[in-house]
Amino acid sequence: MSLGNTWTSETLQPLVPNEILRMLKNQKYHLVGSHSAVKRCRWLYEALVHDRSCYKQKFYGIKSHQCLQMTPAVFYCTLRCRFCWRAQSGDHGLKWEETQLPNWDAPEDIIEGCVKEQLKILSGYKGNPKANSKKYREALTPKHAAISLTGEPTLYSHLDSLIQGFHRRGFTTFLVSNGTVPETLSRLGEEPTQLYISVSAFDKKMFTQVCRPHIPEAWKKLNETLSLLPSFKCPTVIRLTLARHLNLKHPELYARLIEKANPTYVEPKAYMHVGFSRLRLGFKNMPTHQEIRDFAARLAEEMGYNILDEAQESRVVLLSRLEKPIKLA
Repeated sequence: MSLGNTWTSETLQPLVPNEILRMLKNQKYHLVGSHSAVKRCRWLYEALVHDRSCYKQKFYGIKSHQCLQMTPAVFYCTLRCRFCWRAQSGDHGLKWEETQLPNWDAPEDIIEGCVKEQLKILSGYKGNPKANSKKYREALTPKHAAISLTGEPTLYSHLDSLIQGFHRRGFTTFLVSNGTVPETLSRLGEEPTQLYISVSAFDKKMFTQVCRPHIPEAWKKLNETLSLLPSFKCPTVIRLTLARHLNLKHPELYARLIEKANPTYVEPKAYMHVGFSRLRLGFKNMPTHQEIRDFAARLAEEMGYNILDEAQESRVVLLSRLEKPIKLA
């Protein structure tokens, strides 16, 4: 299969409306194979042009200019979270079956295609007088894969081999999951460098309201994943995406839920009013950094965690029982 920006209704076994493909391309998604994608993170630009780095670099040592942000499941997810920036079935009247999965591409083809598209993204900075030339040269050899971006990566049946393939190429990996496919996580033969689980509700009622699951027993499956987390050897993170007037409340209930996972870190983070989330939430739903910090302080007290760091520009706070975060790169 030819990889890169070559998606057509034929390669997608016409599961996805062509209008969605056009919208994603307009939003600078670089499509890979039949179900994967790469997109330039804002922080790649900031690192190259303004010498500013993402909170993941500040917290964990991951270099923003060498980070490749990708997904192996751009159209497919088990949830329809109201705060999510991705295109969801029903947006702008366009519909497809988000849990009707395609024939999956091979992991090595996805990795090769993603690296190729990352280099295309970077080609726009060649000769740019505003870009840091040293960082640009380093960026041409990406060292970190953020397996996140959009969709639910644990739906991809060859996820284990995808992680292994990135690691063989010298990458570190952050895997970000909504936790509703615990069987995939339990079968991983090779763990990611760091595992994120998104938790955006403190009980089943709030979960149904905020995350709007496509699949039955999604709340139960999330709780299975939380119970599975202590078995991982890699650092684990619970990320709370918090929206004002929605789920930014009851830190004591979040604490009771998170405790079963015993995560290395907890990241309370503000909902950001970007992408397709603007169809579902308003600007007023975006908390200030101070609101997130106040919530994080109450959550830390409930859980016996420390506030290790924060990044005001991303409205995120880092909590842990550790005295300082583990630098991964």
